[in-house]
Amino acid sequence: QVQLVESGGGLVQPGGSLRLSCAATTMFFSVYYVGWYRQAPGKERELVASISSGPTTNYADSVKGRFTISRDNAKKTVDLQMNSLKPEDTAVYYCKVHTTWGQGTQVTVSS
Repeated sequence: QVQLVESGGGLVQPGGSLRLSCAATTMFFSVYYVGWYRQAPGKERELVASISSGPTTNYADSVKGRFTISRDNAKKTVDLQMNSLKPEDTAVYYCKVHTTWGQGTQVTVSS
């Protein structure tokens, strides 16, 4: 059973930056697909960014050029660097490793 621990959410002003981190316990981390998703109030959960074992990255159009996903297979972590944050980035952000979801971390972008 994979266990995930997320960290790094919080309140930030528009234009600011945050870095989310997700640590996994699985020994198979290096071969797993990992991704960050988000869910805003009243909206469906959506993919923000993903990274394969390749690693090949994929980003939602709304975050391209602002967010960067990275993984460290030795540490079994996946990070999401978020720059130039906008109010519309406000959501609960979830890490996903293979088929397991993290508990979610709140990101609020507001002045």
